[in-house]
Amino acid sequence: MPTSNSPTADGIPLHRVPSLDAPEWERVSALPITECGERLIPMSLAPEPIKVFPAYARLGIPGAVPECFVREGVYRALLQAARRLPEGIGMVVLDGWRPWRVQQYLFDTLHEAIHHHHPSLDEGELMVRTREFVSLPSRDPLAPSPHLTGGAVDVTLCDADGMPLDMGTQFDEAIPASHTDHLETLKAPSAAQRQARDNRRLLYHVMHEAGFTNLPSEWWHYDFGDQLWAHYSGGGVARYGPAELDTIENRWRRQFADG
Repeated sequence: MPTSNSPTADGIPLHRVPSLDAPEWERVSALPITECGERLIPMSLAPEPIKVFPAYARLGIPGAVPECFVREGVYRALLQAARRLPEGIGMVVLDGWRPWRVQQYLFDTLHEAIHHHHPSLDEGELMVRTREFVSLPSRDPLAPSPHLTGGAVDVTLCDADGMPLDMGTQFDEAIPASHTDHLETLKAPSAAQRQARDNRRLLYHVMHEAGFTNLPSEWWHYDFGDQLWAHYSGGGVARYGPAELDTIENRWRRQFADG
């Protein structure tokens, strides 16, 4: 496990996490998508050191699926990242492809919570605060919500017993401390904060080396192939548009249509 006075963890440099600007959503949504057609793969197929904990289904959120699906390229990149982790450290996948209904529920719930605690905010300010942690629900094929593409994934780290490592905040805490670089900005961090900082660094660097980009407001959120990835990687073109699970009903309909 990385320590605050160690520059590396099993050869992985623990450099500080870079400070990046929040996405300009209008620019992100305008980036072109060249859909590659990759299928959605269940992360429960993955071997160690990856574990799967579908957080939203476990929390009973309406419409959440009891699995974490990602595009095939994301699946392979996650394995690459996890295999770079030091001995005794694993990766936990918390969410991947997300149904539109779940995205809408999360957005509405956070929007209402912010409005309740900050009633003086106007609608424009409420939207900015909400979109800091939950993307606008969209099934638009030209500008889908990142998680609807199967290219966005939420992850954390765990020890050899499967216990989550301290990352400084809980998954989905909508507070400034959840910003990926927050612990880098502290002038006199405690020992626990230094440990959490190094855990964030470790996660960031193994994911970055595997080709992922990070959403700066969420230490757990990484992208591969979607419009956020195209924005932060500088590639300019996304490869994943909106995706849907292949249900047995849809499969049979296609078979009869082809027949």
